[in-house]
Amino acid sequence: MAKNLKEKTEKINANKDTRPYASVRFVRLSPTKAKIVIDAVRGKSYDDAVAILSNMPHDAAEILLKVVKSAGANAENNKGMNVHDLYLAEVILGQGPTRTATYNIRGRGHGPERIVARTSHIKVVLDVKE
Repeated sequence: MAKNLKEKTEKINANKDTRPYASVRFVRLSPTKAKIVIDAVRGKSYDDAVAILSNMPHDAAEILLKVVKSAGANAENNKGMNVHDLYLAEVILGQGPTRTATYNIRGRGHGPERIVARTSHIKVVLDVKE
């Protein structure tokens, strides 16, 4: 049994992705609104992505800017990489849980209308330019 567990952990560590990343989960932001901003910076260099995000008027740009800067700091401090040589290899957007706790009462005898608050999970993976 112990031998099998050792083999599994060695196999997992061999296939582990060593690229620097940062992620944020349960952001009160709809994935459809975040997708507009993410598509604008996917595949860009680190410096270009920071410049684009800092000048975008969307709320999602502010959140994504924090995640990109965090990934850059992880690359610089933990991996010893130069942030000017990095680019956004992957920007993964996932849908988080949906909260439906609040209601709006509608007119003309209709019942309450459910307000749906969507959340997102965002992960930014950086890689070195070749």
